[in-house]
Amino acid sequence: MSVKIGENIDLGEFPLLLAPMEDVSDPPFRYVCKQNGVDMMYTEFISSEGLIRDAAKSVQKLDIFEYERPIGIQIFGGDIESMRQSAEICTKANPNLIDINYGCPVKKVVCKGAGSSLLQDIDKMVAMTKAVVEATHLPVTVKTRLGWDDNTKNVYEVAERLQDVGIQALAIHGRTRAQLYKGQADWAMIRDIKRNPRIKIPIFGNGDVDSVEKAASWRQEYEVDGIMIGRASIGYPWIFREIKHFFKTGERLEGPTIAERVEVCRTHLTKSIEWKGDKLGIFEMRRHYANYFKGIPNFKEYRMKLVGLSSHDEIQEVLEDIKENFVGEAV
Repeated sequence: MSVKIGENIDLGEFPLLLAPMEDVSDPPFRYVCKQNGVDMMYTEFISSEGLIRDAAKSVQKLDIFEYERPIGIQIFGGDIESMRQSAEICTKANPNLIDINYGCPVKKVVCKGAGSSLLQDIDKMVAMTKAVVEATHLPVTVKTRLGWDDNTKNVYEVAERLQDVGIQALAIHGRTRAQLYKGQADWAMIRDIKRNPRIKIPIFGNGDVDSVEKAASWRQEYEVDGIMIGRASIGYPWIFREIKHFFKTGERLEGPTIAERVEVCRTHLTKSIEWKGDKLGIFEMRRHYANYFKGIPNFKEYRMKLVGLSSHDEIQEVLEDIKENFVGEAV
């Protein structure tokens, strides 16, 4: 049975989704994830207030490309009318769907009454969702958490009420806002929602999936329709192809060679420069080098070189050195 969002988005039997991550899931990063088999992706989350003000950073995040489809634009905000207007703006960018962020735990987002803050006011969350659904012809989906804290795990109510106002899928991070990213994600509540006979929309699980074995085990144990992967894909987009290979064959795929790591890092860098320009593209790529070469012994010297360089050609030379000097290294 294929998993479908709305009438037109067919994600196959058990989709792997790339979680929207601020300062990470931009078009260059999404490109390398798409090359490695991810089934659906989202933009970084976009401020509804920023979109309405036509703020350059928010508007740039609307950039989507044909090869990325299906792709969702994710928005967040604390004001219902702003969210309604931003849904209209996003619709013109022609994504496959619009996703609402009710999960971000970061203080500067929560303080504005946005993200996971809405878990403290379900009525407002429902009204906001309804306004977004009515503002677009596109499917609307939601990403959220289990609740605000251990005493208010209200995701059961959230799932039913948001489905009632028209959302087409729900992704749930198995932590409360109070947990941030600490402790273990609890997927048992996600399974309970999937088992609720009232729930007809796809339910995607998110949180702590960082290995092939975990993905396979949790697919069976928690009965979700698909898995959303975030932090484990940073510097390791191969996680998507490895999980898919395991699902298909029951065998574990060999991890990427040093040469593959270098090539994907190069592609990411090139795409970053194409999208952001030389200066910003090179600067923002610096946060990714350590992740691409994680686990390689005695790598610090090369990492320091990479983050210190501001010329594309010089960075390419260092990457070539890495490929030659670390051949055969087990990672």
